[in-house]
Amino acid sequence: MTWFIILGMALVTAIPRVIPAYIVDLVQFPEWVNKWLQAIPYAALGALIFPGILSVTPDRPYVALAAGGVAILLSWLRVHVILVVFSAILTVLFFTI
Repeated sequence: MTWFIILGMALVTAIPRVIPAYIVDLVQFPEWVNKWLQAIPYAALGALIFPGILSVTPDRPYVALAAGGVAILLSWLRVHVILVVFSAILTVLFFTI
């Protein structure tokens, strides 16, 4: 019985993920829709990260905003993502010492 439950959960999880992949291949979207769809991951990532930035040090939100600014600047300059993360961490460390 446990294996049927695991198999059922796998199917219920996989089907909603597989169907859109096949539908996107069959449908031809206009260029503006493609640009909009490509921006969704960045918007979702920003919505997930920004509240966390503000809650790093609740008593001093400027520390988190400074670290976020450093990360944005270095990302805009196309610095490697590991260096961006370490720079943001070092910025928080610098302001909290």
